[in-house]
Amino acid sequence: MKAVHVIQGRAVPLERSDVDTDQIIPSDWLKRVERTGFGRGLFSEWRDSPEFVLNQEQFQGATVLLAGPRFGTGSSREHAVWALMDYGFEAIIAPSFGDIFRNNSSKQGLVIVELPSSDVEELNILVKGNPALQLTIDVERLTVEVAETGWQRTFTLDPMTRERLLNGWDDIGLTMLRENEITTFEKKSDSPTLNGIFDASGHTLR
Repeated sequence: MKAVHVIQGRAVPLERSDVDTDQIIPSDWLKRVERTGFGRGLFSEWRDSPEFVLNQEQFQGATVLLAGPRFGTGSSREHAVWALMDYGFEAIIAPSFGDIFRNNSSKQGLVIVELPSSDVEELNILVKGNPALQLTIDVERLTVEVAETGWQRTFTLDPMTRERLLNGWDDIGLTMLRENEITTFEKKSDSPTLNGIFDASGHTLR
């Protein structure tokens, strides 16, 4: 995944609480075998309504989603994160998140910003009043800022998640940090391996 240091962009106020992963990406979309194209299914059951906020012209192209409490609860589908990122969102700001969704997001590079409900509501008011406002989320400094209005808050990330984002480490990337140690262990280890038990044709060697 790409390293994430600073996200700057406009925001869209979802203003819905308890949005679960089935609402983020309905189960019909889980039949796809690719990891791309899920953006078309994001909130698809709501996007039929022209009044839905993502359909409003002034919020087109927003890269930050302002959500309500308990965003991303429900089943543990990575597709929810894929859909949000494929649509173009780089960060989600909400008062609270589903634990599995939060964990999945950190592994894909989607920045999760948890702020008190009062702060999220202030952001909603600012953004609805001026959809062109630019939000800046600094992962290194752990700040959210609306420079034009002087609004700024800090947020927390656990140290490992912060390092993942700043360095672009997904699970494979973290494993490859230990590549030399893994190679050394494999050379020295007496533990049986598939190469030591079967030949290329699958015949038992011992």
